[in-house]
Amino acid sequence: MSDDVGGRLRALRTLRGISQRELAKRCGVTHSSLSLIEQGKVSPSVSSLKKILDAIPISVGDFFTMDLESRDQVFYSADELTDMGSGEVIFKLVGANRASRALSFMIETYPGGSDTGREMIAHQGEEAGVVLEGEIEITVGGESRVLGAGEAYYFDTNVPHRFRNPGDVACRLVSCCTPAKTF
Repeated sequence: MSDDVGGRLRALRTLRGISQRELAKRCGVTHSSLSLIEQGKVSPSVSSLKKILDAIPISVGDFFTMDLESRDQVFYSADELTDMGSGEVIFKLVGANRASRALSFMIETYPGGSDTGREMIAHQGEEAGVVLEGEIEITVGGESRVLGAGEAYYFDTNVPHRFRNPGDVACRLVSCCTPAKTF
């Protein structure tokens, strides 16, 4: 068996929100034995491991193949968000460094009077967002509307669209679009 059985078991138990004492009670193994297994000081027999895993529950095969650690960065501080904007508009992209990103999740800031450009934008996918503060005029096809804080939008991005801040106060919104933009 793998030398890391204890570490995997501890990670899985923690992931499932089960205390060491609770798991020991569920599977009929003493708390001290389970503790020694998780510390890597004792290697369980296959039958003991199966008994422990049945109490979680997970199969022995899934236990050894389950990805318990994320390979990609999960949390981002404000200064780790990549600005993908141009001109005055700021697009802070969350997860820009993720190679297999399936969506673009952004915090957008439009200073008063700014916009995404005179030309309408169109691309494959969908986009949704919610205004956090200020106002934004969104034009999708032939339809326009000014949205304020708490209001939201959702549209197919193959329809030409444009964003414009008609006011003097900056507008901040959170948006998500698919597929992931490479900018």
